[in-house]
Amino acid sequence: MRPFTYLRAPDVATAVRAISAEPGAKFIGGGTNLVDLLREDIEQPGTVIDITGLPLTGVEELPDGGIRIGALVRNSHLAAHRLVTTRYPMLSQAILSGASPQLRNMATTGGNLLQRTRCLYFYDGAAACNKREPGSGCDAIGGFNRQHGVLGVSDDCLATHPSDMCVALAALDATVETRSEHGVRRIPLVDLHRLPGTTPHRETVLAADELITAIELPPPPSGAVSRYRKVRDRASYAFALVSVAAVLKVRDGSVSTVRLALGGVAPKPWRAYAAERALLAAPATEESFTRAAEAELTAATARPGNAFKIELARRTIVATLRDLLAEGSAA
Repeated sequence: MRPFTYLRAPDVATAVRAISAEPGAKFIGGGTNLVDLLREDIEQPGTVIDITGLPLTGVEELPDGGIRIGALVRNSHLAAHRLVTTRYPMLSQAILSGASPQLRNMATTGGNLLQRTRCLYFYDGAAACNKREPGSGCDAIGGFNRQHGVLGVSDDCLATHPSDMCVALAALDATVETRSEHGVRRIPLVDLHRLPGTTPHRETVLAADELITAIELPPPPSGAVSRYRKVRDRASYAFALVSVAAVLKVRDGSVSTVRLALGGVAPKPWRAYAAERALLAAPATEESFTRAAEAELTAATARPGNAFKIELARRTIVATLRDLLAEGSAA
């Protein structure tokens, strides 16, 4: 770990001014990802700005029935919050399926959005990684790529985004609020993360001086049911091979509302728009669910080590929708 200057920000305005004045500085909240990156010499900021004292720790109900989540709300607190467990159970399920209790007690909502990939080659300083060192190549392409992406990847990067929470937020139409010296900006969560293209080191649309201050969720669709399903190598403390966040409402035997997002398969939380289009107004049947999953996965690009993910994703989408159909029918 290289030496750096430590600054504790007493308020949002000071935090924003500080990072504007220090190119390359980094904010630190829970530190569950940044500290690892500092130790591995992947992140090398000259200044680390501690934002843990900022008043961004509340979960508030909005006038329209949605909620506003402060960027410093701990993951464990958010997963257990009454407004989340009653209105957005899928979000609680996603958070609880990630990391460990100890990490969830430290990790923040804003930090979760910005965590970097857990690709083995990204963390291996001896490996070629365009995300860590632009222009160096991608050893995952011809290497061990079982955990890597099949949607939205490029010839420069196959890495997947590691967050479970972000997959649920993508399906819930979340909006991210940021603050900089230029003012407040609101970004749909589905637009926050970039696909790698030829610049995989540029992971989000955030400017270097932007601070995430909150995430807002619209009210859940009336009468819809939701679920987060995660497929992984072991029952806990493992990243997703494939995950599905789904919201479903059926009226008179047809799908009237559907939102789908996938994790473990792409460089960003993947909103499954093609599957949604195929399902909307279609009969709520196993056949429709299968066709929708296949429509989404038509664009998938597999490598020898991760080709299984395409079929696994198809089956996981269908199984999740099937369970939601049964749950909605029994309600």
